[in-house]
Amino acid sequence: MNLGPDTAKGLRPARTTATRQKLFDASMELIGERGAASVTVDEIAAAAGVSKGTVYYNFGSKSELIAQLLRHGVDILKARLLAAAGGAKAGTAGAEDVGDPLLAMEAMIGQAMDFMAEYPSFARLWVSENWRIPSEWQGTFAVLRAELLEVISRAVENVAEAYPVDEAVSRGSLETAIFGACFVVGLDRQTYNPERTRDQSVAAIMAIMRGYVLKGPGARG
Repeated sequence: MNLGPDTAKGLRPARTTATRQKLFDASMELIGERGAASVTVDEIAAAAGVSKGTVYYNFGSKSELIAQLLRHGVDILKARLLAAAGGAKAGTAGAEDVGDPLLAMEAMIGQAMDFMAEYPSFARLWVSENWRIPSEWQGTFAVLRAELLEVISRAVENVAEAYPVDEAVSRGSLETAIFGACFVVGLDRQTYNPERTRDQSVAAIMAIMRGYVLKGPGARG
C-alpha cells in the first residue's frame, strides 16, 4: 500500500500489517453496508477487534483511514489490470492472438469484474462517494480516478494503434464509459443479478470497446 509523504510521517513505524489489514477489512464491510458517513471509529475498532485508540494510533483519524482504504483498493485493482494487460500481450491469458490489444482490454475488464466480486464493499464505497458533491475525499478520488483512467487510456491507445477506429468518438469519454461500466456492471451483478456470469458482464462492457473499432478483430490498420 502506498502512503503519501505527509501521511507516512504521521504514522508510527511500530504499527503492524496485521492490524492495518483488520482495520481495512472491518471498514470495507461496515462502509459497504451503511456508507462512510454513518460508520463511527468505535464501530470500526469493535469490528476489527482492536481498541479505538489503535485506529488513531495507526491512521490519525477516520477520514485518513478511509482515504487509505481507497488507496489500498485502487492499488490492488491497478496491479491486477496491469498484470492482465501484460499477460494477454505475452500470450499467458489464453489469448489466441498474442499481442492483440482488444484481448488485452478484455482480460483487464475480466480482472475488474473479479475485483468487484471479491471487494463489493469497496465498489459500493467508490460508487456512493465518488460523485458526491461536496465530498470529504474529493481530492483523494480525483487522484485515484486519474490513475485508473491512465491505465485504461494506455489500453485504448494500444487498440487505436492496432485497429482502425472511429475518430469521431471522444477518447476521454470512451475511457470514462469503460471505467464507469466496470464499476456499475460489476456492482449491479453482485447486488441485483448474481445469475449473470462473469463472461456475460465482460462481453457487455467489451461491446463499448468493439463499437469504437471500425472493422472486426483481425483487421489491422
